[in-house]
Amino acid sequence: MSRKFEPDHTDRAILRLIQKDAALSLADIAKEVGLTPTPCWKRIRRMEQEGVIIGRVVLVDPEKVGLGVSVFVAIETGDHSAAWIERFAATVANLPEIVECWRLGGDVDYLLRVVVPDMAAFDTFYRRLTADVPSLRKVTSRFAMERVKSTTALPI
Repeated sequence: MSRKFEPDHTDRAILRLIQKDAALSLADIAKEVGLTPTPCWKRIRRMEQEGVIIGRVVLVDPEKVGLGVSVFVAIETGDHSAAWIERFAATVANLPEIVECWRLGGDVDYLLRVVVPDMAAFDTFYRRLTADVPSLRKVTSRFAMERVKSTTALPI
């Protein structure tokens, strides 16, 4: 039986650094956490193998690439069958405007975060979503007015 990975103080320091800037050099990370590059690299590699680090990305300003409209779409469904869930998941995967999808407990079944260039694009997206997914009881859209805080960094 494998033991669960538990990051120590140094691992957490590494994670805090690379969450803020994944382009930091290994030498800079190692220096900041008080290691030499080789043991630092081994820690990072171990965290990748353990699934603690699941990827490295570049964050893009949505406004600057013409995707300035963010919409939060709450979905209630009347069907919770395995077939419906599979079809819904496939539809979500095929709609690039959906950048996040969460299954929730409570009165809303799913919450989507959708990014589009404008209202016309959202209308097109909405029509595709509702045509492709049967048994939607209620679809409620909330349009973001201002991004007050947005981070991908976890509070490690």
